[in-house]
This record gives sequence, C-alpha cells and structure tokens, in this order.
Amino acid sequence: MTEHDPACCGPDRGDDRPSRETAEATAATAQFRIDPASADDDRTKTMTRVDGGTFTMGTDSGVGFPEDGEGPAREVSVGPFYVDRFAVTNAQFLNFVRETEYTTDAERYGWSFVFEDFVADVDEQYCLSNVAAAPWWVAVEGASWLRPEGPSSSVIDEDRLKEPVTHVSWNDARAYAEWAGKRLPTETEWEYAARGGLHQRTYPWGDDLTPDGEHRCNIWQGEFPEENTGEDGYLGPAPVDAFDSNGHGLYNVSGNVWEWCADWFSADYHTTEAYDPDNPTGPDEGAEGDQRVMRGGSYLCHESWCNRYRVAARSKNTPDSSTGNIGFRCVVDAVE
Repeated sequence: MTEHDPACCGPDRGDDRPSRETAEATAATAQFRIDPASADDDRTKTMTRVDGGTFTMGTDSGVGFPEDGEGPAREVSVGPFYVDRFAVTNAQFLNFVRETEYTTDAERYGWSFVFEDFVADVDEQYCLSNVAAAPWWVAVEGASWLRPEGPSSSVIDEDRLKEPVTHVSWNDARAYAEWAGKRLPTETEWEYAARGGLHQRTYPWGDDLTPDGEHRCNIWQGEFPEENTGEDGYLGPAPVDAFDSNGHGLYNVSGNVWEWCADWFSADYHTTEAYDPDNPTGPDEGAEGDQRVMRGGSYLCHESWCNRYRVAARSKNTPDSSTGNIGFRCVVDAVE
C-alpha cells in the first residue's frame, strides 16, 4: 500500500488555528467518571453488550500502513462493555445541543473542512482555502454539524437526521458522551467490537470486500478523487443503519464516517515496555504528540489511495479538528 498523508482521511486545523479560551480547553479535556450499566439501564437501549475477552489486535498483513502502527498483531484483553449499535446521529446531537446550548469547535472557529464536490455554487464565496496535501478538502466558513456542506445546507431541512453527525471534534464527541452518561471507546474496545467476534479478518464480515458482488459498506467507488460512481448507493454519509451489522450487532464500523476513540495516537507505544495489554488505553496525555485516534474509515476511502476502512487500520487528528467525514459512537462499562 502506497503511503499517503493522513490528511486524506481528515485534515487538521494546523498550527495557525485560532486559540481557544483557557476555560473551554480545560473543560474539554477534564476527566469524568461514569457509572457502569446493566441491561435495564436507559443508556443501553440502543447499545449492545460486548462480553470481555482476549483477542488478537492489529495486523501483520502487508495490505495496510505499517507506519501507522497497525502491527505487530498482539494479544490484548478487554473488560465487558456496552457499545452503541450505531454512530451518533444528527438527531441525537440536535437533542444534545438543544438541551445544553453546546457550541462545537467548528462553530467557535467559524469554519470546518468540506469535501470540495459537496460545496454548492452558492457557498463557493465561503471557501477559505484548500488543504495542500489533500486539495479536495476545502475550509468552508459556516460549515458545521448543522450545515455540513456550508451555510446553504441543513441536516434538518434536508431530512438527514438519521445520518451520522459530522463536523464534530474529539472535544465535541467527548462532551456529548459525558452528557449521555457514556464515554468514548478506547481504541482496543473499538477494534474488539468492530471485529464482531471474527479472528484476524480484514473486514467486520470477512476478507472479501464485496462478497458475491454485494457492497457491505459505504466507501468510494471509481477514480478517487475525480469520480465516485456511488455503486454502494451513497456519495456522502449513509444513514447509520445502512448495510448489515457485524457479529456484535454494530453497523457501519467500516466506512461511512471515521469514529473518534479516547486514546492519544502513537505508532509504536504498543511495542514498548510501558504498554499494558490488559485493557490498554494508549500513551499518557501529550506524551507522543497532540493527536487522538480515529478508526473505521469513511465514505471517501478508496483502495487506490487509502484503504483504512479495514478493522485494523488507524488514523489520527487533533482534538479540535472537524471534517465532513468524522463522527463517533459511545460506550459504557458493563456491570459484571
């Protein structure tokens, strides 16, 4: 697999991004505790229980990106937890915003990254700049979770409330999780749940991307980034219940939108003596950079450029960055 800058997955705001108020930054990174859940807990209504266990995380396959730290494959253990069957939707995030009057990072900064083909003619006046390493990404003034392609778009007016919320930063995802009485999954929990009980398979359903010619996820078809044929039925985000679920009942853990994880990103922390394979949570805060883990790939992934829709694939972004292809799902510890 050819090496490509992770900007293709989702560009970050860069070193020249505006500063945030200290109080806001502190609140966004403060730790919080949640109570474990049981099957009759209201929080678990749209979640599935994943019993704890040991599995082989990562891959030694040559089809991915070794420089991302996908390997070596290693045995790790996780405790029991509940995980959202679906990515958080626009409808759910709308309820959160209405109740809390929360302002996302994209709204604070005044702009977010949009795939260039999605910008309407009327919104071209709001295009600020393209990303040098991935020019199909455009910084659009007024783009946000509510207006994902720019000021003229609307997830409410366009009946897109069942789509996954996008243009949410790690900070935003974590704030929602706290409000919901949940948390973001560790990277290990995410991969354990995404594998659906299968051992070392490439995708949540097996090793064939399109078994019997059937599309199982929302990714790019055609020549990236010039033409998306939409053979899987979608050009942008699909509803969160599109396609079949995996063995644990999770939908769209490959493709559709990237999903934030709790961990700080490191390409080699899991190869050091400091790494604990029992419920690993990643390196200490800020120890190896300022980026958080993202998993799952998105509707913009294509094998000719980035095949990070595999369950072992990893990517990263800064906690305040947001794009039109990054979302999240939540977890909560299970009562044993």
